[in-house]
Amino acid sequence: MNREEFICSNLGLVHSCANRFRDKGIEYDDLYSAGCLGLVKAVDGFKSEMGYRFSTYAVPVILGEIKKLFREGGAVKVSRSLKDRARLALKEKERLEALLDREPTVAELADVLGCDSYEASELLCVNLAPLSLTSADGESDRQLDIPSDSYEEQIHNSLAIEQVIASLDEDDRRLIRLRYFGGCTQSVTAKSLGISQVQVSRRERVLLESLRRKLSG
Repeated sequence: MNREEFICSNLGLVHSCANRFRDKGIEYDDLYSAGCLGLVKAVDGFKSEMGYRFSTYAVPVILGEIKKLFREGGAVKVSRSLKDRARLALKEKERLEALLDREPTVAELADVLGCDSYEASELLCVNLAPLSLTSADGESDRQLDIPSDSYEEQIHNSLAIEQVIASLDEDDRRLIRLRYFGGCTQSVTAKSLGISQVQVSRRERVLLESLRRKLSG
């Protein structure tokens, strides 16, 4: 397969990444074009001897090009309907905090809202105040530097997560993949695994704590 054919065969990655940013204030065609530029960069930079799949390398590069659009194009526009849903998410988060006597996890909030973890995280982010890139101390107009992970760090983190998940037994791997890669609620995950939602919730907490220890140490 030549370079052009390989690029065309991986355009699905671009669509997948661009779809994450639909209705955020930039036209989809522009998102897709930026993603295609990232895909080409990934194809030219990828080496098979790296030891991991092309998609693992390409996705952070594609996302990086798409996010650059927002950095260069100004603030992200938020629709009224999204703001309404975000306010509902905030109210549910506060209700869960009072009920659980702790801050709820994104997964717990997603279950209450009836959405996946990615959408719940997005709704919480809508409630955050935008960050100015220039200081407002009245003394200077110095620009703030916003740190970001390099592509290499993102790839390393992705590989580390894959490795610790691979160390789990089959049922635990399925649970984690359904919840955090498939975007399934605890109820859906319970049905897929043939166990109760309570069992999923308990096992998930144990697994996440175990994964945190492995990744941190």
